[in-house]
Amino acid sequence: MSAPHSTCVLHGPQDLRYESRPTTPPKPGQAQVQVVSTGICGSDLHYYIHGRNGDFVLQSPLVLGHEASGIVTALGPDTENSGLRVGQRVALEVGIPCRKCRFCVERDANGAASTKGPRYNLCENMRFCSSAKTFPHLDGTLQGRMNHPVDMLHPIPDSCSYEAAALAEPLAVVLHACRRANFTSTPPNPKVCVIGSGAVGLLACSLSIALGASSVTAIDIDSTKLDFAKNAVGVTDTWQVPIPPKGTPPPKDKEEATQRSRDLANAAMADLGIAPNDGFDIVFECTGVESCIQMAIFLARPGSRVVLVGMGTPIGTLPISSFALREVDIIGVFRYANCYPEALQLLGSGKLRGVEKMVTHRFPMDQTERAFETLRRGRGENGELVVKVMVNVTSPSSAPRVGTMAPPELA
Repeated sequence: MSAPHSTCVLHGPQDLRYESRPTTPPKPGQAQVQVVSTGICGSDLHYYIHGRNGDFVLQSPLVLGHEASGIVTALGPDTENSGLRVGQRVALEVGIPCRKCRFCVERDANGAASTKGPRYNLCENMRFCSSAKTFPHLDGTLQGRMNHPVDMLHPIPDSCSYEAAALAEPLAVVLHACRRANFTSTPPNPKVCVIGSGAVGLLACSLSIALGASSVTAIDIDSTKLDFAKNAVGVTDTWQVPIPPKGTPPPKDKEEATQRSRDLANAAMADLGIAPNDGFDIVFECTGVESCIQMAIFLARPGSRVVLVGMGTPIGTLPISSFALREVDIIGVFRYANCYPEALQLLGSGKLRGVEKMVTHRFPMDQTERAFETLRRGRGENGELVVKVMVNVTSPSSAPRVGTMAPPELA
């Protein structure tokens, strides 16, 4: 055991504490990583505010954070064939599969088994850093040092910064969504709509443009987010969801609520010059809000795909006849599998427009509470737009250089 490292630990709703914890050597198959950058996600915010994220309730103190990059500081036993070396920059894929279940194990034609199958994101025993789904909880990346499986550490291209590499996690979600939607298959150069212009929605816009969409339309209720989508990301069109006049009564039943969503979709298509019997080839729904999911279905053209990227409404009302009779495929998305290498390559390629501007706010780790409160408000201290909040956990200058030995206390 070596020198301690700093951590930011959630003990309950809005109860963040800075603690010093011992640094332990990596176990077989693990590397130790000095975490440099961690992005704050919406799920982290739910834990911070409520002490839970949906059905996953905090049962013990938990280190949050799962969008992260850092530097390898030590290698444990049995890592000789990992391709990693001390001093190497890596992005951390923090979902650790069991490597035994039907989704993890895949066999080739000769019967040889792989323990990272094409859908290991559905692992029946997945443990995800910063999630309270499993107990004991697995700590996240708002800590100075952590040990992690070497096959879940992905080298960062030289052209990619630590902050950009931390965006590999939300980009991997979007990349997985594009694969699930067969983005590059029929029709070629699809017409795309993205509902929700938060960080994930903006990445969906940027990736759709990079993959050759003929047009990309961003829809949101916030005009400043749409301005960012237009000016920074370069979407073709934007459409702002109108805010109902003050005093508008809520829908009296599910049918009226669904009709309001239909009316919004019709208004959007009319404003965008789209014929009533037409629509978009792919609609990425990135909010998880029931009315937005309904709207996405109405915006989809016959024979198209609606991809549910956002997570919010667990049980909702859907216009079944609208998608079933028009053969609109509804596609679910849960995290990602085998997406990190391509996500990092894209982040370092310069092909993703606006990515360099998506990190709008940065805080040192001893100001993590300010980081959460900034994301919670959705506006900075001067009223500016918040897209992605990044916590600078440590300074990379304190890490060993590539190819050097581990620091003496870690050897």
